[in-house]
Amino acid sequence: MVHVYNCHPFSSQQIVQVEKEPGLVCCGGGALFVVATGGCKVEVYNLEVEGCPLICRFSTMGAVRSIQHSKIGDYLVTIEEKNNATYLRAYTNWRYQAEEKSRVGVRLLGHLLGGASVWGGVQMEIIEIPLSERPIAMSCCPVRGDLLVGSENTLVLFTLRQHNQQNLENQSLQSSWPNTRQRCGQSQAQSSSSSQNLSVLDFERSVILHLPKITPKQVALCDTYVAVQGELEVLILKLDETSEPQTLEEPLDTNKSAEYLEDQADFLVVPRHQELLGDRAKDCDIPVSIEKTGLEEGGQYALSYVLFRRFSPEFFQGCSVDEMQLHSLQLYPLFTGNQSVSPDEPSCVFCFFSLPTMGYLYSLKGGVELLSAYQYPEKVLEAALTDHLLHVITKSALQCFTVRCAALAARIEDPYIDTTMKACPPCSLEVCALRMQLFIGLRSMCVYGRHVILLSAADAETSEETERSTQRRGLELKEHNMLTGIFLAVGIDPATTPALESLLSRPLLSRRWTMSSTKESSAAGHGWNVYVVDTVPPFTLYQEMVEYSQRYAETNPQAQSLRHLLSEAHLLLRAALLHASDEQQTGPGGPADHRTDRQVLEEALRENCAQLGDSFSRGSQKECHLALPYYRMSGLSLTEVMSRNRPFPGSPSSYGPGFLFYLKHFLLEDSEQTLSQEAADEVIDIFSQSEHLMLVSVCASSCMINVSPARTLQILQNLENSVGVSVSLTITMATMMLRLGDLQQYTQLMERHAEMLLVYGFIEEPRLLLYGGCANQHGRVYPTALTRQMANSQPGLLVAAMVALHENSKVKLEDADHIFKELGCESSLQVDFWEAMLMASSNDAVIQELLFRLASVYIDRLTNTKSEKHTTPKRKSLKSADDLINSCSHYGGLYPWLVLLSPTHITSSQHLEALHKLQSLLCGPSLSVGSVVPLLERLSDETLWGFSLHLLCATRTGQYDRSIEKLLDRCPQAIIPYANHQLQEKNMALWWQKLLPELCDRTRAAADNSILLAALKETLVVVAMEMSPAEFLELIPDDGTASYFLPHLLTCSQRQVLA
Repeated sequence: MVHVYNCHPFSSQQIVQVEKEPGLVCCGGGALFVVATGGCKVEVYNLEVEGCPLICRFSTMGAVRSIQHSKIGDYLVTIEEKNNATYLRAYTNWRYQAEEKSRVGVRLLGHLLGGASVWGGVQMEIIEIPLSERPIAMSCCPVRGDLLVGSENTLVLFTLRQHNQQNLENQSLQSSWPNTRQRCGQSQAQSSSSSQNLSVLDFERSVILHLPKITPKQVALCDTYVAVQGELEVLILKLDETSEPQTLEEPLDTNKSAEYLEDQADFLVVPRHQELLGDRAKDCDIPVSIEKTGLEEGGQYALSYVLFRRFSPEFFQGCSVDEMQLHSLQLYPLFTGNQSVSPDEPSCVFCFFSLPTMGYLYSLKGGVELLSAYQYPEKVLEAALTDHLLHVITKSALQCFTVRCAALAARIEDPYIDTTMKACPPCSLEVCALRMQLFIGLRSMCVYGRHVILLSAADAETSEETERSTQRRGLELKEHNMLTGIFLAVGIDPATTPALESLLSRPLLSRRWTMSSTKESSAAGHGWNVYVVDTVPPFTLYQEMVEYSQRYAETNPQAQSLRHLLSEAHLLLRAALLHASDEQQTGPGGPADHRTDRQVLEEALRENCAQLGDSFSRGSQKECHLALPYYRMSGLSLTEVMSRNRPFPGSPSSYGPGFLFYLKHFLLEDSEQTLSQEAADEVIDIFSQSEHLMLVSVCASSCMINVSPARTLQILQNLENSVGVSVSLTITMATMMLRLGDLQQYTQLMERHAEMLLVYGFIEEPRLLLYGGCANQHGRVYPTALTRQMANSQPGLLVAAMVALHENSKVKLEDADHIFKELGCESSLQVDFWEAMLMASSNDAVIQELLFRLASVYIDRLTNTKSEKHTTPKRKSLKSADDLINSCSHYGGLYPWLVLLSPTHITSSQHLEALHKLQSLLCGPSLSVGSVVPLLERLSDETLWGFSLHLLCATRTGQYDRSIEKLLDRCPQAIIPYANHQLQEKNMALWWQKLLPELCDRTRAAADNSILLAALKETLVVVAMEMSPAEFLELIPDDGTASYFLPHLLTCSQRQVLA
């Protein structure tokens, strides 16, 4: 469906004063090129100046049959005829003819002129481009300036080369297509340019594509995309350079092809309608082979099919088969501000082609997609695509349609489009037609920027056209009689069958023998003109669309046409933003308004988003969700959005579903906005009437801090009476009581449910405990008033709730730490939270982080007991060391020998608590001892409890020899308990390898030491039980004390005999 709006896309028009009747026109580089009918002269007019004055004129070497201008390189390329031969020529430096410099250089492709003729002065050059076949069509790449030429069954790609004096002398030229990004800038040099900076353009034949089953009528080239158009088919290819050799298609057997055509000469073959997108396009029946012809070595070309579309002549109505031909093939690049790959590579590439009755716009990059199909009201002769409008001409009118290029570009430029953050009208949005401009006898059209150039010739039908029409009618009559005879021969009378009679009325067969040709203006010429029609800027057209939309808004604010018109206006602004300049210019407010164009456009975009938000907020349930992103993009505050959506007094309608959707999501997400009491109370009223089950979440929103607690409490009590008691509702009511200062009622409400149920309530609505998040300036969360109260009155519940929130991914560990720091409980509740987290968490990374934190805290408490009293917790911990050992697997039971190393006196219960917890962690299986060894260096081993910690670390790291020596030095009475616990299994040999020799040496030096003697006796008992008599005998020292060991040797011998 095509919408029609009475908006004015054209601002002015002027007639170019052309001396002779024009036959061809083209434009580019700010200039209009006019070729006289049947002549060999090109006149160039300035499109950027009022009145289009003549820039220059120059002669061509033949009669021009086709002409194009390349933006890159600023050159002209023509297909010319002379003496029944067709030539392809390029004209460079044509601007210098404006200064009446008549010197012209003519050369072949690749043969650069040298000497003073080039470097001593500037002159126009004509480059002869030889071809093995007659050129039919051509196209210049708008991105790189390369040239694509179509001949019969062949496409030839020429790479644009730019030479300066230095690289010409060095002869070290490198290709610029497709891997190099060295692009030729637009050459608009003046006569005063220095010859040192002079560059010469040339072309190099790069690659040849053979297409044996299609004859190009039009070709197009853009970046690496190649498009070729036949009479009723379009094929788009992608040509990339690759290091891997490309497998080429087998060449078509011309003999078999000729035999096939000869066999089918007596039959009419009507192609079926076909559309193949992406990888499926390779299944078309058009093989393509590559022939590389570049002079440089290396670099293979990979060919991939992108799009194939074929139309059936029977598919269309309103036009004869002869007239049903494709035209206006165009590849259009679009650049965005966010160039992900390369600033020189377009973000989007669009393909447009048209039939007389329908036009088709495809997007090629990032997946092939049909964006729009244009249904014309009458037969279109030619069409041209721009970034925000599609211009088409019929015989009597110029008309504009909107396009969806900006919609696709916006999605490529901004990844947040089509989310709850941002929105844009879809690429599939129905197009609209704008007001048309009437002309007489339009023949052709070209577009440059905001200038649309039209060629009109109100000629009568020429004698040649009359003769051709007569011949065609004769063929059609002959075909009709032949087919009627065939049907009658088989017993079928077409007159009795309406379907057959309709079929015979169509000139199907004449298509095989009739050839369409471009109509040229009559030499007699009954009247002709070249018009330059200027289109209005996108912003001006946007303003008119907004004004036009007010008519719908006054009559029917929910009309689909209003939303469509606002969406069209939105896309116009996005198209303008793609090309907006940040230079300071005088804004629409006059000289005193120094806003840039981009600032004006962005302000208009915000206003448009607000209007679209209003439309979707009251729209249907299907699209109401779009109100949220559009209102966000508008920059309106919640209060402003509410004021725009209040029902009119006396209106039966209430708030729209889109507004409720926006309001719900706004309140569910953290925001820095804070509503006034009046606005907050209005929000409570809205939800109490529309979605009362959302009241708990609404009250928990940070922007509702100013809501009236007494009024809200009354509404919540009514909700409880209607839906029953729930935990989250009870907590919300308790919060309101707390804000009213009624601690007694608050306590009663909190005691309604068990602590575990309250924890579930906080999981259901975490914002009752904390608020903030990504919307906050620092991305932090902060405690609520309820959290502060619980920290004083119910710390255990608060810790349990925070653990539950973390385990249910409602809060991050660092955010929970920030909450406790805000509460001033980093030395008490925060440590309790870490200990509780250690019991609940199963994440290894979190466990190791918590173990290190807790070990650090315990060490700080032990080292700063006297010097920094503020590190000591102000209250008793929620869990004692025994509680943690019994309930948490990461806390290990204290080793028995640690009892003997306990301090004889304690400074405080917190000190002893920290010591036992740290010892328990070191005895546990999870703590990485190596990570806390540097922290233990702050603890002195002069005290027994300090020594016990260092000894634990040494034992956990396997330093048993050193531990035995230190323990014998500091506390020998603990050596046997230590050995009984630590020297087991694989460490059993240390009894006789380390402990026994140490005890022997020490008792020999201190024979009266009863502790050492007892330890030696216990050691000998263990050794006698573990060793054989022969091994035991080897351990007996030879210092004359063997009699002391004999009883143990006897015990060892008796044990072996019994065994």
